[in-house]
Amino acid sequence: MNKTMRSHDPTKYQKFKKVDGASYERVNQFLRKRTFITAREWAISRLCADFQTSSGAEMTFIGQNLPELVPFMTDTYSPQAVNQARHSFKKKVNKAGATFLYGAMCGFYTPEELDNLLFEASEVARFLLEIESTDLDVDEEIEVEDRVTDIMRQVAETSSRLLHAREEQQRQKMERGMSRPDNTPDKSDEITISEKEDDIHED
Repeated sequence: MNKTMRSHDPTKYQKFKKVDGASYERVNQFLRKRTFITAREWAISRLCADFQTSSGAEMTFIGQNLPELVPFMTDTYSPQAVNQARHSFKKKVNKAGATFLYGAMCGFYTPEELDNLLFEASEVARFLLEIESTDLDVDEEIEVEDRVTDIMRQVAETSSRLLHAREEQQRQKMERGMSRPDNTPDKSDEITISEKEDDIHED
């Protein structure tokens, strides 16, 4: 939100008016079907972006005026609770991004299938922006979508080449191992995963 358009009169905040009258539970159910985030995380992440200053988001203002700013929020929040919701939103976005990128890199999807996934994701994102009344310039929207699509195509193509290269390396290693008289495995071929296993068990 443009700082010149930002008002500290909560009644003048125009976002989320399209869901005025909807309950938190209904909004939350709607989001759960389409995303990983909750209604609380959606509302607060938008407010933190809109009420952002050079020194950070105005969390006290957001928390104190939350019911007036967002129709489906009924309680005030402490600055700590606002920060927690924003942190939870960022954490889920990071995890979703890592999951999607892994899916693109592991060779499970073709470039065409990734295009379809990106299209569906962009449709949901665009719909959420429309509901919360966030204006996005059409040219900017197209540019972002094109850049993401190009990047994901490059990821898919590069990952495919890497997977084929690794398969070829493994085949060559197996052939070298079979050619040894005593069939003793090469220690350089051993993969140590204990550190990663420790990370998994710690979680």
